[in-house]
Amino acid sequence: MLMRMKPAMLLVACGLLAAAASRADQEFSQEDASSAVHAYIDAKVRQDGSFRYKDQQADALLELDLDGIRLVRRIHGYGFFVSADFHAKGEPAKPYDLDFWLKEDKPEIVDVRIHKAPKREGEAWKLVTRNPVPWWWIPATEHPGETEEKKSWQVESAVNEYVATKAKDGVLVLKDDKTGEQRTLDFVEIHRPLRRIEGGSYFACSDFREHGSTDKFYDIDFWLTEKDGQLAVTEARIHKEPKNEDGVWVQVPRYNFEKEKVKDLH
Repeated sequence: MLMRMKPAMLLVACGLLAAAASRADQEFSQEDASSAVHAYIDAKVRQDGSFRYKDQQADALLELDLDGIRLVRRIHGYGFFVSADFHAKGEPAKPYDLDFWLKEDKPEIVDVRIHKAPKREGEAWKLVTRNPVPWWWIPATEHPGETEEKKSWQVESAVNEYVATKAKDGVLVLKDDKTGEQRTLDFVEIHRPLRRIEGGSYFACSDFREHGSTDKFYDIDFWLTEKDGQLAVTEARIHKEPKNEDGVWVQVPRYNFEKEKVKDLH
C-alpha cells in the first residue's frame, strides 16, 4: 500500500512528473506510465535511502533497490500496469517483482502490489508468483469479448480501488457497524471467488490485519452495484472479528449467509 511522502519529496516527485503531466491534453502513454513510476520510486529512494514497501501478506517492511522496469501494460478502462524488477537492499541475488497500478488518464499511482517474491531453493533465490495473483493479470488468461455479467477481476478491481483511495498511509479506517468504533486496518488480500448476488449486485470478501498487530485479522465484506457501466462499493461491513481463545486470535463470524441473504448471529 502507498505511504505518505514528506512535502520536500513530493516537490521532487512533482518536478520529475512535470514532463508527463504537462501533456494533459494528450493521451497518457506507456512511456508516461513508465516515467511516472520511475519518478515515484526515485522520490521514495531520495527520502528513505531505498524503496520501502510494506508487505502486508508477510507482515514485513521491505527495503528494495530498483533493477529496472520490465513491462508496461494497459487495460482499457482500468489503467496502466507497470512491472518493475527489484532486489533486496544489500542482497542483489534476492529478487522481487512489483506491479504499479496507475490511472488511465494521468500519472497517478493507485496501488503497488507484489507479483512475485523470492523463495529460497538451496543456496539460490527463485522468484515465485504470489497468491492470490493481482487481479490485473487475470484478463490475460481469459477469452476476449464482452459478457453479460461482470467478471470477477472487474469486481476485484473496484474493491481494490476503493481500498487504495480510502486508505491513508496504507491504513483503512472503517466504522464498526456494531460498536460504532473506528477500526484501523491494513489490507492483506481479497478472497476468491467473488460472487454475484440475486438482484444484480456483487459481493467480495477480504482479509485485513488490525493496524499495529501481527495476528489480529478481520474479514471485511464489500457490496457493490453497477451504475452507468461502472462498479462501485456501496457498503463495507465486518463479517468476522478477532477473538482471543486460549491465547490465540481466531476469526469469529458476526453473521452467516443463507440463500444469498445475510443473517445476523447473536
